[in-house]
Amino acid sequence: MNKEETSKKNDKSIDTENNQIDKNNIDQPEKENTNEVKELSLDEKIKELEEKIVRLYAEMENQRRRYDKEKDEAFEYGGFSFAKEALNLLDNLERAKESLNNDETIKDQDILKKVISHLNIIYRDVLSIFKKNNIEPIKSIDQKLDPNLHQAMMEIEDNSKEPGIIVQEIQKGFIMKDRLLRPSLVGVSKKEVREDVKKAEKPQKNEEKQ
Repeated sequence: MNKEETSKKNDKSIDTENNQIDKNNIDQPEKENTNEVKELSLDEKIKELEEKIVRLYAEMENQRRRYDKEKDEAFEYGGFSFAKEALNLLDNLERAKESLNNDETIKDQDILKKVISHLNIIYRDVLSIFKKNNIEPIKSIDQKLDPNLHQAMMEIEDNSKEPGIIVQEIQKGFIMKDRLLRPSLVGVSKKEVREDVKKAEKPQKNEEKQ
């Protein structure tokens, strides 16, 4: 081997080493960049996981509160449906008394008075049982109409009362603690319309029909 060939081989070896160093220098920053991306991604995942845990905890807390509320309501108003159905018993007692009082065959007889007396005793006993369970009748007569408690079924002319005052109770309403079982069905007062006003209104109505 002559000197020229030896020199060429040495030059190639040097070039190869230089190229290898250059590649290493180029590849190294890329590896460092890759590590930086992985670290950022991990931080994001940790943050996302923390947010999920916070949301999950909030949902669990809301669910616990709903459960506590439902449990309290079940304890407080567990007999609500039963009480609502039991009101039919009072209605039937009222209807029975009314039917007996309107029966001409036994009217003014002692037997009628005895039966009515016994029905009144049962009625008062039922009301007493209701009261012990926080079920109270709604006051209606001579009260101002309250849409939250009363339902107006008719208007009754009465100049002795202000308009909107309850003068007749058609069906008794009840509340259980602070919850409405059923509204009272009532008749409310309105001012009487004078005869001259009524007569004046009739021609106007006839003209409107024509």
